[in-house]
Amino acid sequence: MKRRKFIKRTFWGTLGLGFATGIYTWQIEPFWLEFVKRKMPITNLPENLVGKTLMQISDIHIGNRFDYSYIIDSFKKAQKFDPDFVVYTGDYVSYESKEQFSQLAEVLKHTVKGKIGTIGILGNHDYGKNWAEQTVADRISEQLKSVGIDVLKNAQVEIEGLNIIGFDDYWGLNFAPEEVMKDYDRTKANILLCHNPDVCDLEVWNGYKGWILSGHTHGGQCKPPFLNAPMLPVKNKKYAQGEIDLKDGRTLYVNRAVGHLWQVRFNVRPEITIFELEKA
Repeated sequence: MKRRKFIKRTFWGTLGLGFATGIYTWQIEPFWLEFVKRKMPITNLPENLVGKTLMQISDIHIGNRFDYSYIIDSFKKAQKFDPDFVVYTGDYVSYESKEQFSQLAEVLKHTVKGKIGTIGILGNHDYGKNWAEQTVADRISEQLKSVGIDVLKNAQVEIEGLNIIGFDDYWGLNFAPEEVMKDYDRTKANILLCHNPDVCDLEVWNGYKGWILSGHTHGGQCKPPFLNAPMLPVKNKKYAQGEIDLKDGRTLYVNRAVGHLWQVRFNVRPEITIFELEKA
């Protein structure tokens, strides 16, 4: 009888724990935003930018796969930090149809902007179905520009002494980093935006030293404790999340994303990152 009672209690306990974990993974953690604060030492940083803040927002994925009013709420929270620079590192939509353009426009009414500058790059989902629709990328680019986000496509821009380099997406139609890296100037205070961190392993860098800000992985969205995330959309599985020293003068930061490809997260909270600039 004791054995039977033990088995019964174990069964119902396991069932209850599984149910609670499912609710947490579906309804709680996907909306439990974390603001991650980091130092960002930059070579050649001018004195006027020491102590300034740079906010990275990545992978908002506006569409029909989760309630994107959460993104609007997240933007409102982010605005309270009053960042000096804001960079968006791609995947503004989960594109299914033209409906995403009107959905994105609704969210962009609450765009987080930097006091000094606001820059963005495109991600693979911004190229529509199969990452192959140029008209979708063009429309999204126009929408971003209309709210004050300067979109870099294999280009760079210097803002008050900070030089920001932006690659177009690795899986998209216009990936051509050599167009901008041929003009790489190591004497400037550089940071680089690149949606997909796998680009770090390509021969396109022309001796670049400095920070690379990426997204794309969402940290895997679900990660068992003490184990690696089982599903990561990158070839190099080291590029999951957080700060990674590439051991050659480059430092990669992979943002865990504020949005979701699907509404499920476990042990990988959504993230907006706030960097404090300092001299290297």
